[in-house]
Amino acid sequence: MLIQPVVLSGGSGTRLWPLSREKYPKQLLSFVGDDSLLQATVRRVDGLAGATLADPLVVCNEEYRFVIAEQLRLMGKRGSIVLEPVGRNTAPALTLAALAATRDGADPVLLVMPADHVIADTAAFQAVVRHGAALAAEGAVVTFGITPDAPETGYGYIQSGAVVDADGACRIARFVEKPDRVTAQSYLDAGNYLWNSGLFVMRASVWLAAIELCRPDILAGCRLAWSEGQADGDFLRVGKAAFVACPADSIDYAVMERLTGGNAQLPSGVVIPLAAGWSDVGAWDALWQVLPKDVDGNVAKGDVLLHDCHDTLALADSRLIACVGVDDLVVVETPDAVLVAHKSRTQEVKKIVDTLKAQQRPEGLLHRKVFRPWGWYDSVDNGERFQVKRIGVKPGSCLSLQMHHHRAEHWIVVRGTAKVTRGEDSYLVSENESTFIPLGQRHRLENPGRVMLEMIEVQSGSYLGEDDIVRFEDVYGRHE
Repeated sequence: MLIQPVVLSGGSGTRLWPLSREKYPKQLLSFVGDDSLLQATVRRVDGLAGATLADPLVVCNEEYRFVIAEQLRLMGKRGSIVLEPVGRNTAPALTLAALAATRDGADPVLLVMPADHVIADTAAFQAVVRHGAALAAEGAVVTFGITPDAPETGYGYIQSGAVVDADGACRIARFVEKPDRVTAQSYLDAGNYLWNSGLFVMRASVWLAAIELCRPDILAGCRLAWSEGQADGDFLRVGKAAFVACPADSIDYAVMERLTGGNAQLPSGVVIPLAAGWSDVGAWDALWQVLPKDVDGNVAKGDVLLHDCHDTLALADSRLIACVGVDDLVVVETPDAVLVAHKSRTQEVKKIVDTLKAQQRPEGLLHRKVFRPWGWYDSVDNGERFQVKRIGVKPGSCLSLQMHHHRAEHWIVVRGTAKVTRGEDSYLVSENESTFIPLGQRHRLENPGRVMLEMIEVQSGSYLGEDDIVRFEDVYGRHE
């Protein structure tokens, strides 16, 4: 059996601000262990017995393409990355994945996994995947329901119906929305309700047939976008205008909820219980639950001092956090923002992000340290008519040939060697040396060496925004 892992990486993780930002969301971050959530998702199927695994297929927003490609490279994984020019929810994303998986005539079983989940017991997860894949190979659309251990109001539920086999698979009786606490307790007491995990297994052809019956408009939009697309290295780009016009919908609403209606033309919907230490890490309280704790129930990462604290989550990125006599608190520090919240109200962090967006503040979009395909930059200081950045360029990488209308730049190399193009001239700048780029001058920065190039950039001028870049040549295909 050929299984195609499909990783859906479109979420923004606003409830995990300030670590998760719109342009660097939670699935790209390492919350549990050394892997990012996306890397852990890809690694989760390694060694799956009884199946041939295809290289991972990731569906993501264009904004994240280079970071995801780099994270796969660091894992030693080859894979395809389907780029969505805009978010259209999970049904169009899965449809693009199915079109990509069948483009060479194959019809693999798709293992559909959100990129931002935590699963503690990989062996239990793989056992359920093998079970689900066998049913999917026969034509079923399978989802995994999480065995509930509390009357959780933050998840949707799946009601199990008629038994399919002796290993716990059941027909899906119905999907229900996030309940209130009384209703959630009644589901827990009934014993035949499971949390909706967002994990699915089905043949690519079965999904395409189901979406054609249920939402032909979505399939038509995705087919048109796919037909207008093109390969760009490991990236598969789809037609932007066609995909923008494609309706948005979730897998559940578009197809899964319709499988319970008795339509003989649709495949059967099956749910299998999964007890593997699952969490969607939807907010800070959920992260606190899955991380190791001290004897007082505290989670501390980074430079953290706690005195007489209980059941508190404290994460320090760049500075010391000191907490005294607090219970059930969340404190998260980054170089440009600090969050303090009661653990019972972490779902409301999204309201802070909404305010940041309404005020057009950059803290809602980007970290102070911003990753680019060539490396990174960190805005360490700024004032009227000046800005100071630390810049790191990976060995063998280069920035675009560009110019700025409103600023000049001073570059000071502190590690490695820079190759600088300035107008018609090209020259090397070594450690402890500097160079100057006048306003309006075409220029390019390269790292010809084998170690990371690090430098300090001092910008001065009337406007210092990132959109004051005119690109003439760019190896990464960027034009903005």
